[in-house]
Amino acid sequence: MLRDQILSGAFPPGYRLVEVSLAQRLGLSRGTVRAALSELVHEGLVEQVAYTRWAVPELSSEDAHELFTLRSALEGMGARLAAERLVPEGAKRLELAFQTFVEAAVRGSRGRITELDFALHKLIIELSNHRRLQRQYTLIEQQVRRYIACSNALIPAAENIVEMHAPLVTAILQRRGGGAEREARRHNIDEGKVLVAQLRDKAAKGTALKLVRSPTGRPVAPKAND
Repeated sequence: MLRDQILSGAFPPGYRLVEVSLAQRLGLSRGTVRAALSELVHEGLVEQVAYTRWAVPELSSEDAHELFTLRSALEGMGARLAAERLVPEGAKRLELAFQTFVEAAVRGSRGRITELDFALHKLIIELSNHRRLQRQYTLIEQQVRRYIACSNALIPAAENIVEMHAPLVTAILQRRGGGAEREARRHNIDEGKVLVAQLRDKAAKGTALKLVRSPTGRPVAPKAND
């Protein structure tokens, strides 16, 4: 639940997460909340400041640069292997995932689009059938979800988000390994450079990117920092 609130932007970057307040709102013990926050620290979605308080970390231009370059390497490899090892069942799953993505764009549900965007990339990694690659991707996947939310917030039309993925999906379905890898890398590098530039501009102006809210999870209304 806390993860969803962070990824949706309900708990924005810099927001202080107070154990007592969260435990009261969620009807849980402080120990349970503390354990959840500790897990989110490992996922890169929460930071513990001087071992005394918790907060949602800012996404800096350097964070974005590291994430898009790492994604480019991991997802490029994943796309190539997915194309080379694609079986009929995998092709059907990929076609269905992309079609669901398209339908969400038609309805204009931006939060849903962001969730399906991440799900599509995660599926491609799964279709690579490379266990160690999958494990490495798991280590950063929650940070990738947050990154995608920030990146998609900069794209005016929902349809454009889907269109940017079409060449990648086509290359995999056509089993063009080299082409799929190039499309995955291009997709990540092009979007990454835009996000990095925006974050640098926002930092210079002292403002922050506004995330698109996700429809997942039971809402926990954020209050002023306790």
